[in-house]
Amino acid sequence: MSSSFVEIDWRARRVRIEHAFIAPERRAAPLVVFLHEGLGSLAMWKDFPQRLCDALGVRGLVYSRPGYGRSTPRAAEEAWGLDFMHRQAHEVLPALLAALDIDAARDRPWLFGHSDGASIALLYAARFTHAVAGAVVLAPHIMVEDLSVASIAQARQAYEGADLRARLSKYHDDPDSAFWGWNRIWLDPPFRAWSIEAELASIRCPLLAVQGLDDEYGTLAQIRGIAQQVPHTQLLELAQCGHAAHRDQPEALIAAARHFITAENNH
Repeated sequence: MSSSFVEIDWRARRVRIEHAFIAPERRAAPLVVFLHEGLGSLAMWKDFPQRLCDALGVRGLVYSRPGYGRSTPRAAEEAWGLDFMHRQAHEVLPALLAALDIDAARDRPWLFGHSDGASIALLYAARFTHAVAGAVVLAPHIMVEDLSVASIAQARQAYEGADLRARLSKYHDDPDSAFWGWNRIWLDPPFRAWSIEAELASIRCPLLAVQGLDDEYGTLAQIRGIAQQVPHTQLLELAQCGHAAHRDQPEALIAAARHFITAENNH
């Protein structure tokens, strides 16, 4: 996936956003926007967005959030606040769509988010109820679980003492920007109280929430909690699947997403 760059105004500065379109020639087809995980990037999706778009006959937009991939890195002194996912949903994503001449209210894109990106998708759908067609959320976080904190603490050990930094450097211009921005806020004690459960009730669009039964970063309480707030949510619980369903169970995920999105588009 070859990437391009566009600049947006965010936090009183110009920020470069790495992005790539998939199958832009399908002008009349729905647009799916892919939102990566807490350590992810455009490149870390690998070929999954292309496979999904081809299976569904849709267009795609993949991008790296600020601090990730080839996008503008996080400044060394910049600490993310408890609202960092809200800022991505309410500020960065709308600014990116506008910069790319995508009228969300008219085009109503689909959102396909993973982990932190899934939470961002939920927050966007809750705020911009008329500017999204629907969302597929993989391993979303709607509250902080002990399991999540324990696994993120283990990730810190792997970053400081094993090969995680070297592996991330293949996908991020500044791996320290990506890792520490994510890790420090998730391990900050006040973040234990973070929750977006109450905000979900305003979501009106179709939702498919997916959780792997072997996810080391979250439990079924996450997607079942979404269904409590948004009763029309469809749930998919995948066996033999960890935190990344698009890597562990890609065929099952593509089939489920195709059925879900096709059915909703035909309503």
